[in-house]
Amino acid sequence: MYNSDTEFLFPLRVIPTLAELRGEAWCQLVEAVTGSEATSQQCLAFVLLMIRLARCTSCHANSFRALRGCTQCARQVVRRFRGEDQALVDLFNQAKQEIAAYLERDRPLAG
Repeated sequence: MYNSDTEFLFPLRVIPTLAELRGEAWCQLVEAVTGSEATSQQCLAFVLLMIRLARCTSCHANSFRALRGCTQCARQVVRRFRGEDQALVDLFNQAKQEIAAYLERDRPLAG
């Protein structure tokens, strides 16, 4: 069965639906990533965070997660996260550092 809300990896369009699921620190993070001042690195870091939390890379067409769709899966993962909001913010910051390091490593040399 096909669900139009299911994609290969965590979709950016789902991020705004996650804001109200936790406390103030989480809400501020989601608003920062979805706001007009958000950078592509912030968006990529948030996607990486969610891919890791929801284990998107192990999702496949016949899995229960895929049948429910990315939005419901992500909402459930965020609600069920056992740590504090600050732990999620820390995981986001770690993902952001990884994205920056990857982009820096693959940047062509000038000249």
